[in-house]
Amino acid sequence: MTGLGNPRTRRNLRSRGRMGSGSGPDRATLGIIGLVCAVAGFFVLGIVLGPVAIVCGWLSMGRRWNSGSRHIPALVAVVLGAVDTVLSILWLAGATGSTAGLI
Repeated sequence: MTGLGNPRTRRNLRSRGRMGSGSGPDRATLGIIGLVCAVAGFFVLGIVLGPVAIVCGWLSMGRRWNSGSRHIPALVAVVLGAVDTVLSILWLAGATGSTAGLI
């Protein structure tokens, strides 16, 4: 009889092969979270959301660069997060300078 209390029938609630450890969000979710953080970072808090997008995208790709077509949101999150971080640093450097600025 299979019941909810039987430990042998409910070992793994998640499907196999999504993440290595079985805990936390899966790789597709991390890629989408990174993509949302990268796009939102262009408008607000780019200095914070850019590195978050890079980390989420990198973890979503499995910390490897040899990605297939299923890791497209993760790769876009890493690239946009890097661009977002660099633009935020340049904007902060221009805003705090005592000279005429960057432009």
